[in-house]
Amino acid sequence: MQHTRDKEAILHLYNKILPQLAEHIFQNLTEITPLFDDFNLERVVDNWTKDRSGFSEKEISIENGNVQQVGLRLRLNGFQPAGAQTFDMSKELVFKLEYSSYEVGPDKNTTWIEKAYLESWSTKESDEIAARWCEDLIEEITQKVQNLG
Repeated sequence: MQHTRDKEAILHLYNKILPQLAEHIFQNLTEITPLFDDFNLERVVDNWTKDRSGFSEKEISIENGNVQQVGLRLRLNGFQPAGAQTFDMSKELVFKLEYSSYEVGPDKNTTWIEKAYLESWSTKESDEIAARWCEDLIEEITQKVQNLG
């Protein structure tokens, strides 16, 4: 039987999968973070978006098992390219929670991988998602530097 989105499934993502992915991302960022004065990588929960299919008046929370989105958010502060003004960057890795599976991507409209709830991630999958995400980040930083120049 396939697991559906509920408290157990969301907690599994939040407490097991997100920290595992954050670790892989952090390893990929070792060359980027020294370029900034400060950085922060955190888990986030969207407790604003209501379920499109449900008419529940329940508060949106992990506890109620009705969260639509979780993910990771990176904030990089104080990058100063030579002769240009300082800038900050922010980037998210979004887990869009559907009824019986979830999609992972850089935003809620782009899917890189789809997984069933409680399905574990292989090291290869974590590495690939982290690497792809970090490549996107480097590209965004590069574009920002070029636009300042």
